Amino acid sequence: MSKNLVLTGMMGVGKSTIGKKLAKKLSFTFVDIDKIIELKEGCSINQIFKKKNETYFRKLENDISLRELNKHNSVISLGGGAFLNNAIRKAVKNTCISFWLDVSLVELIKRLRRSRKRPLLFRKNLDEEIYKIYLKRKKTYNEADYKIKCNFLKQEIVVKKIIRLYENSRN
Repeated sequence: MSKNLVLTGMMGVGKSTIGKKLAKKLSFTFVDIDKIIELKEGCSINQIFKKKNETYFRKLENDISLRELNKHNSVISLGGGAFLNNAIRKAVKNTCISFWLDVSLVELIKRLRRSRKRPLLFRKNLDEEIYKIYLKRKKTYNEADYKIKCNFLKQEIVVKKIIRLYENSRN
C-alpha cells in the first residue's frame, strides 16, 4: 500500500492536469477534490460560493478532503485553499507525500485572466487580488514536502520530477 501523493498550490497552476498524468503513470486513482464537491452539490464551485457561501464550501472541502486522504494509492488534487485548513494540512503531513506546484505570479496572472470560474477572483483588480492571495498562502504552501517550480517546464518533465521525488521518498 503506497502513500497518497497530494498536489497543492494556487488555482491555475495545473494540479488537475498534472494529477491525472501522475495517477496514470503510477496506476493510482486520481482524485480532484473540487470536482467531487461539484458533483456532490450539482453545481460549480462558483455557484456554491454565490448560492451558499465560502464557509459552506470550506466545510464541504474539509469533510471530503479528510475522507479522500484516508484512502490509499491516490493522487489527490486539493483545491487552492484546502492546504490552509489545519486539519487537512495535518492529515496530508501525517499520511501523504505532498508537492507544492508553483508558478511565477506573472504566469499565474496570465493563466487566470482567461478563467471565469474562480470565485475568489471576481474582483475589480485581478492582478492585485491574485498577488494578495498568493502572498497570503505562500508560507503555508511551503510546508509541503516538495516544491516544484513549474514555470518553464513541460508537463511531462514536471510529472517525471514528481514521480522521482515521490519514489525516492518512499525508500
